[in-house]
Amino acid sequence: MKLLIKNARIIGNHDFPTDILIEDSTIKKIGMDLKVSAEKILNAKGKLVTPGLIDVHVHLREPGFEYKETIATGTAAAARGGFTTICAMPNVNPAPDSVKKMQNIQRLISKSAKVKVKQYAPITEQLTSDRLTDQRALVNAGAFAFTNDGVGVQTAATMYLAMKEAAKNKVSIIAHTEDDSLLFDGGVMHEGKRNKELNLSGMSQLTESTQIARDVLLAESTGVHYHICHVSAKESVRVIRDAKKAGINVTAEVTPHHLLMSEEDILSDNSLFKMNPPLRSKADQEALLEGLLDGTIDMIATDHAPHSDEEKQGSMIGSPFGIIGSETAFPLLYTNLVKTRRVTLDQLVEWLTSKPAEIFNMDIGRLEVGAPADLACFDLQNEKVISKEMLHSKSSNTPFIGWKIYGDTYFTIVDGQVVYQEEN
Repeated sequence: MKLLIKNARIIGNHDFPTDILIEDSTIKKIGMDLKVSAEKILNAKGKLVTPGLIDVHVHLREPGFEYKETIATGTAAAARGGFTTICAMPNVNPAPDSVKKMQNIQRLISKSAKVKVKQYAPITEQLTSDRLTDQRALVNAGAFAFTNDGVGVQTAATMYLAMKEAAKNKVSIIAHTEDDSLLFDGGVMHEGKRNKELNLSGMSQLTESTQIARDVLLAESTGVHYHICHVSAKESVRVIRDAKKAGINVTAEVTPHHLLMSEEDILSDNSLFKMNPPLRSKADQEALLEGLLDGTIDMIATDHAPHSDEEKQGSMIGSPFGIIGSETAFPLLYTNLVKTRRVTLDQLVEWLTSKPAEIFNMDIGRLEVGAPADLACFDLQNEKVISKEMLHSKSSNTPFIGWKIYGDTYFTIVDGQVVYQEEN
């Protein structure tokens, strides 16, 4: 089938309406006023068309926690946000720590996913043990990379052996860095000034930064590609910057919520603001943007973490960590960073497309002839307000409800097929 997108605005050719011809699952032609026939025509109406966004950090919750999210609803939310490829974390039940369990998740993905899904496998069995999974067998069963996201690998020897094995298998180790021995009194938010005002137990930045410092030296010794999830602290940025200067193969991501909010935005004991790592100080927030701009941090990832309304009501104490992010990431970042001229549109698109594709060796993230026809279109002109009603996720646990945005998704295309289109 041929699909013709008319009147698009694309990066590198901002000022002229561009047409894009898709045949089957590939971009065939890009040019002004293409004179070609097609079975389907989409009018972009001058809106921005980009490569489909890539999110290397998403929680789909299936199997085991389908009341929070499913593969069907989580990938629908991704499509709603302009994401065409997402990487699913393994902290589900059962975790895909064996070939049989990995194959089961792959079957569920094949049956229900509306976008491309790459599935992580655990570093260790059941994510919390010190018994390494069979990496080679899991890679052969479709594992994208290895992570114990949700918990830090507590023992240096375990991480060292996992890195050695991953280097041998030419796969990446992705780390949620958190040293449990530095967590005191069941912390629920950043250990700073606001937790004291709210009389809530704090989580020190040391839980994150000290484990990163340990791991980058292990990565240097083993030669593995080591990627750090959701960096939140200025000390972490400093350690990563120094590691990169030393030539260590380390990369990192930052979330929209850590870029756009700090502990000062938490005005009350509200579980919608409970996330791990927590919103930290203004100085940390500024260091994250600085790190993104100077290349210390490589990409943006959402850490889309759905929970039910019942779980995320009331106090931070006793509620789960995490917020959703797939549907709001691009417009929040465009509105609060691009429109305020802190970053450029080209930079934002790069952090959400070509950078994760390049780092994880994915043949996507490009809008050019011959590339896969994974595309997203965003309305940069019309203002909207984030509401529960606009969400396609099964969950609505986000503190961004009520925020005004520009850049909402107009349509999303995966392999030449329209998987989301604005209703009106």
